[in-house]
Amino acid sequence: MDFCLPRFLAFLLIGGVLARRNGDASFDRNYDITWGNDHVLSIDEGRQIQLSLDNSSGAGFGSKLSFGSGFIHMRIKLPGKDSAGVVTAFYLTSHSNNHDELDFEFLGNREGKPITLQTNVFANGQGNREQRMYLWFDPAADFHSYKILWNQYQIVFYVDDTPIRVFKNHTNSGVSYPSQPMQIEASLWDGDSWATDGGQTKTNWSNAPFQTHFQGFDVNGCPVQDSDIQPCYSTNYWWNTRKYWTLDSTQQRAYENVRKKYLTYDYCSDRPRYPTPPPECPQ
Repeated sequence: MDFCLPRFLAFLLIGGVLARRNGDASFDRNYDITWGNDHVLSIDEGRQIQLSLDNSSGAGFGSKLSFGSGFIHMRIKLPGKDSAGVVTAFYLTSHSNNHDELDFEFLGNREGKPITLQTNVFANGQGNREQRMYLWFDPAADFHSYKILWNQYQIVFYVDDTPIRVFKNHTNSGVSYPSQPMQIEASLWDGDSWATDGGQTKTNWSNAPFQTHFQGFDVNGCPVQDSDIQPCYSTNYWWNTRKYWTLDSTQQRAYENVRKKYLTYDYCSDRPRYPTPPPECPQ
């Protein structure tokens, strides 16, 4: 067998990282702790990270690199029992004045009540595109995968392999589309001023520390060194190929089904807030 090691390594590195153990990269390879160092615990030689929240601090981490496109993922297990007021976030964000951001935010709740998953899209500093839903499983009982596909055609949020939100590129209609380099970040923090029942249900600190666990630190992303992400639109990256320009028919059915059953709020349907729907919304 003709085996070229440099070519093999280049193939592994096309996603921006060299993973190990079937894509199970260690945390330190691609991420740094960004705050709350004493509230972070590394487990299984860095293949699992625990963030803790008490009334003194939460914690967060971020990718060492910024990316211009990708299929970003993280496996997350949320705090159990009474987690009202507690927010676990997993997102992409640029660090600029008119920033781009793609958010998963998990809003804790009283024990026995469902946790809300909120997603949001910021483009050129404009956000206020919240969608909220309940999940069809208990996200505190086990790890599940949360993924963001980002290319020049669409942004798709996935829970495991089910698409739950699609944001298409409508720049030809004057709608801003995320086009700045973004880092991958995750955090655990106290959001009881707004997160549960509009801030009416507060964090019960007698249940602290609250703990969120993360796995899956390999990155399928196009790393960038400056503000130009055009090279990251290349079809040499598999997430930019035609297969990922739209949902296929099976994905479309799953997407429509999950939104029909579990969606609890969509800014596009909020007429008091938007008497005229924003231009990116279905008319």
